[in-house]
Amino acid sequence: MTPLGHRRLILTRHAKSSWDDPLMADADRPLNARGRVAAHELGDFLASRGLEPEEVLCSPAARTRETWEGVASAVIETRPEVRYIDSLYHATPETLLDVLKTATAPTVMLIAHNPGIAEFAASLPSRPNYDPDFRKYPTCATLIVDFQIDDWAQVAPGQGSTLDFFLPASRGK
Repeated sequence: MTPLGHRRLILTRHAKSSWDDPLMADADRPLNARGRVAAHELGDFLASRGLEPEEVLCSPAARTRETWEGVASAVIETRPEVRYIDSLYHATPETLLDVLKTATAPTVMLIAHNPGIAEFAASLPSRPNYDPDFRKYPTCATLIVDFQIDDWAQVAPGQGSTLDFFLPASRGK
C-alpha cells in the first residue's frame, strides 16, 4: 500500500517473445522459454520487495498478457484489476502517459512495448538513470518510480523518484 499523496508505477516492457513462426501476426507472438523465466523472475523480485500492483494496465498483445501471467503467478496473492487496453500496443510515450492518467489504484503496473516504453521510462524520473541498459530498456526491464501526487491525473514527466530498476538475471542466456 502506498500512503496518501503518493503513487507508485511499475513500468514493464514485455518479456522476451518468440520469433519461431515468421508468419504469425506480431500481436500474437507468445513468450519464448527465456521470456517465461524472466517474467517469473520479475514476479519474485516484486514479491520480495512488497511491490505488488493493485491495478494493471496491459497491452492486449499475447507477449504482454503472458508477461503479466508470469508475474502474477509468482507475486500476487490478491488479484488486482487488469485492463487490457488496445492503445498500449506499440504506444507512443504520450499515449502511455494518457493511459496512466486513467489509473485509479495507488500502485499501478503498466506493461507495454518498445520503443515507446523506453522513451516514457526515461521521461518520468526527475533524475536520469545511469544504468547502461536503461536507455535500451531490454525485454522485461522494469522501472519502479514513485510520484508525490494525489491522483494519477496529475502525473507528468520529470516528477518521479526512481525506487528501483529491474533486469532479469536470465537475460542473454
